[in-house]
Amino acid sequence: MRKAGLVVWEAHQVAARLVKPGVTTAEIDAAIEKLFEERNAHPLFRGVPGVVPFPAVTCISVNEEVVHGIPGPRKLVEGDVVSIDTGCRVEGWCGDAAITHPVGKVDPKVMKLLDVTKGVLDLAIQLMGTKKFWSEVATEMEAYVVGAGFSVVENFVGHGIGREMHEEPQVPNFCSKSLRRNGDFELRPGLVIAVEPMVNMGTKKVKGMPDHWTQVTQDGMPSAHFEHTIAVTDNGPVALTAGPP
Repeated sequence: MRKAGLVVWEAHQVAARLVKPGVTTAEIDAAIEKLFEERNAHPLFRGVPGVVPFPAVTCISVNEEVVHGIPGPRKLVEGDVVSIDTGCRVEGWCGDAAITHPVGKVDPKVMKLLDVTKGVLDLAIQLMGTKKFWSEVATEMEAYVVGAGFSVVENFVGHGIGREMHEEPQVPNFCSKSLRRNGDFELRPGLVIAVEPMVNMGTKKVKGMPDHWTQVTQDGMPSAHFEHTIAVTDNGPVALTAGPP
């Protein structure tokens, strides 16, 4: 899975170089598609079933768009934040990761949103090396975000990942009664999960758009999304979609 994870990491380096005012989200998607072709990597997102099969190799969500944004002619402008989520399969195994970028200079409150969302993912990885059950990690993730004055999206969660992009278990970024009752799982060596906190500046509530994919905040305030594919090993958690050591 590390092979797929490194290609996903490389895709995010390609995207990061393109994120600037005037660039379209379709241009970013095309660059990542080209990289996947060059690396003989199968894109995981394109063709995902739905009312309309997902048409791109990335989900690109801008500002109040939380997840599942469809790349297109929209041009990024100074002050935007753009979440780029992508995944691929290499030699039968999957990797999946997301990063939210500021476009030029952004409002300090929005930059704090990005810092907290990345921070809570970093916290989760750290805790996966010290906690026994996911509910313990999720409880601290939620407290971290709420303590910073933001809200955790509950409509969408992380997931197990391996030969397929979406496998069991579900991996929430908050601790609900249902997680404690019947959805909890042990953090034992061999487990690989995609942890992907989605954090909103205002309400945690989201709504779907007419394109059947894009999800936006109900109050129109910005959202951020960070994700890594993480393996639990005998030597602790390893982010398979992080860069080379």
